[in-house]
Amino acid sequence: MPLHSKRDIRDSLLDDVYASTDLAGGLPKYRFPEGEHDPRHVYSLVHDELMLDGNSRQNMATFCSTWLEPEVHALMNECIDKNMVDKDEYPQTAELEARCVHMLADLWNAPHAADTVGCSTTGSSEAAMLGGMALLRRWRARRREAGRPADRPNLVTGPVQVCWHKFARYWDVELREIPMQGERLIMTAEEAVRRCDENTIGVVPTLGVTFTGQFEPVKALSDALDRLQGESGLDIPIHVDGASGAFLAPFCEPDLPWDFRLARVKSINASGHKFGLSPLGVGWILWREQEDLPEELVFRVNYLGGDMPCFALNFSRPGGQIVAQYYNFLRLGREGYAKIHRACYDTAQFLAAGIAEMGPFDILYGGESGGIPCVSWRLKPGANPGFSLFDFADRLRTRGWLVPAYTLPPEREDLAIQRILVRHGTSRDLAALLLADMRRALALLDGHPPSEPLTEAEAGGFRHA
Repeated sequence: MPLHSKRDIRDSLLDDVYASTDLAGGLPKYRFPEGEHDPRHVYSLVHDELMLDGNSRQNMATFCSTWLEPEVHALMNECIDKNMVDKDEYPQTAELEARCVHMLADLWNAPHAADTVGCSTTGSSEAAMLGGMALLRRWRARRREAGRPADRPNLVTGPVQVCWHKFARYWDVELREIPMQGERLIMTAEEAVRRCDENTIGVVPTLGVTFTGQFEPVKALSDALDRLQGESGLDIPIHVDGASGAFLAPFCEPDLPWDFRLARVKSINASGHKFGLSPLGVGWILWREQEDLPEELVFRVNYLGGDMPCFALNFSRPGGQIVAQYYNFLRLGREGYAKIHRACYDTAQFLAAGIAEMGPFDILYGGESGGIPCVSWRLKPGANPGFSLFDFADRLRTRGWLVPAYTLPPEREDLAIQRILVRHGTSRDLAALLLADMRRALALLDGHPPSEPLTEAEAGGFRHA
């Protein structure tokens, strides 16, 4: 007589994942499931669905880090349960955040780096919002002290990422965005000053315009605003949107004056998870002086036994990204960041040369100084190759490459361009493989042109991230 029968132990047998009853039907999509399931089975189901995402390393559209050292993965695992806002419970994570702020103040040439005011955020968009709020509050305070109305604020920018449109809408600020015109695709000092008046809360140049990759001229803008103040008395501050460039210029163009060396620059935002080389999502906002951050924006919170100054839009946030940022600062230093970013610039220039040789393309920016490591191009003016850049982008997707095509903002919506971001992890060999696939796509489109070239709407559009 056997001690047990197969029927008695059937429920405890480890079925093959794909022969299990858990995987015999579809995944719940609209109703909360009733019962629990084997973790191995659920992992396999979710893992398989994620295979349908694109390969992030082939996403040439994103600015965000897609390659990270194993040590960063390990630190993220160790910090997965840490809420960075709970500074009383996790005081060392709070200390590392403070160290990052001071190091960035040194990197961006703040006059008093050891006493600089700043904080981490979930990304550069939140940091930009905080910078904009400080500009708005300081402008209102000055207007009220002078007995003047403070109900019609405006903000002057070049062609900006959508976060500034959000800021203007959420805080009821008129956005005076300088349109692209002709061959001028970025802000100039003259165009910015022409839009300034007594209601201007600040001017925001971008150090790495998302559409083309170019740096806007912060020093020229600062000089022009100095002249405006001398002529009219208007003292208009600058906030630098350094989402990408604030982690590039200090290492690769250290003599470029764009930061707190210019007294008119009152605040800077940056994205740690872009060229700061940290995991998604961490950003940074720093102010030049204590007085540049209005005290009424700082909340002092008695939370879990600690008195915490808080001036971020979010509250509970993971601490791992901040720890990883500090790791990168220690691991790389100025020398390491410079080596990594210069390699990216070199690869961008390699790609630009290869794309220019293909024939139908006109390089707008090729990864040289004065911008971020990227390449942007258009079809040559007057050329009619029988396909659009949206067709070209669509063909590259068949090999897994996301090389976005998009039209530019108002007044240059007639111009479609493509762009490649070169990030840490984009090796010269990977770039050569991309160029080979681009040549194959071009040959196919030359030999079999579409009956009707794709438009941006038909291609699904593209959003700058």
